[in-house]
Amino acid sequence: MKKLQKIHSLNRVLLLVCAAVLIITLKIPMWRIDLTAPQYPEGLRLFIYPDHLGGDVQIVSGLNHYIGMKALHTEDFIEFAILPFIFIGFAFLFVCAFVVNRKWVLQTLFVLFFLFGVIAMIDFWKWEYNYGHNLNPDAPIIVPGMAYQPPLIGFKQLLNFGAYSIPASGGWLFATVGLVLLLMNVIEYFRGKKIKLSLTANMAAIITLYLLICFSSCTSSPAPIEVGRDKCDFCKMTVSDDRFGGEVITAKGKLYKFDDAHCLVSFLHGDMLKQVSGASVFFIDFSGKHALVPASAASFLKSDLLRSPMNGNIAAFDNRDSLMYAMQKFPGQVISWNELNK
Repeated sequence: MKKLQKIHSLNRVLLLVCAAVLIITLKIPMWRIDLTAPQYPEGLRLFIYPDHLGGDVQIVSGLNHYIGMKALHTEDFIEFAILPFIFIGFAFLFVCAFVVNRKWVLQTLFVLFFLFGVIAMIDFWKWEYNYGHNLNPDAPIIVPGMAYQPPLIGFKQLLNFGAYSIPASGGWLFATVGLVLLLMNVIEYFRGKKIKLSLTANMAAIITLYLLICFSSCTSSPAPIEVGRDKCDFCKMTVSDDRFGGEVITAKGKLYKFDDAHCLVSFLHGDMLKQVSGASVFFIDFSGKHALVPASAASFLKSDLLRSPMNGNIAAFDNRDSLMYAMQKFPGQVISWNELNK
């Protein structure tokens, strides 16, 4: 029984890995708040690091002035002076758990880590509440009864700005450390019950699945266009035909949806994106399952018989064979992406 009071060798290695990860998180953002509005097509971003604010801080502070919110200054938050020491302290505790090599230390570490996570989120909510509610009564713009508290997590509309609050890379790493710590305690519990587990396989599978879910949610990839629900970001009409339209994804990950090729091209050439570079463009494949195809790999057919929602009358195809087959029913002109995007 005494032997089982010690931590499994794999878990001991993971304790050192977690300590290293916590040190890494000192240099990367823990949280991000994205702000989008018509006048900022690429959006604005605030990054919250363990020891400072980053991103478009000055621009956001300037905008906050008009609605009475306080300016954002790193030195105004005592948390930024404390958090780095807390992270270093937890890294030290993980190393101590490795050295002491006892289950009770692992259990205590999990309780402390969990409590810190809860307290940190409550403190973050209070910070957002104070900034969103304690407004200057002499602000240039005053909307009676309006507060500007950003969401703790998720989306919230604030006047003409959309605010989207999610963990950044450091936040996901911190959460991963917590998950690994929980799994280590679960494994040690079953070891104490003399239940055999394939430690390496089980833990690797669970952690890999978790990381795939986390990071796949942060990738800038096209999203399915839903007929009858999504609205075109150019003409504002509800998408009505699943054979036409497309998407534009900016370099910062902002996604725009369109119900017609005409709307998409007009959007690219309009004021909204005149200062944006590196945008990815996708079109709906007219044939098959109507998947989204990169514009550079698509072939296009222009025909008045197509009758697309906004009379662009242009269909995209993922291969020339599908296009030539469609031309039998919709005779017209074959054009390239460069010709369409003039």
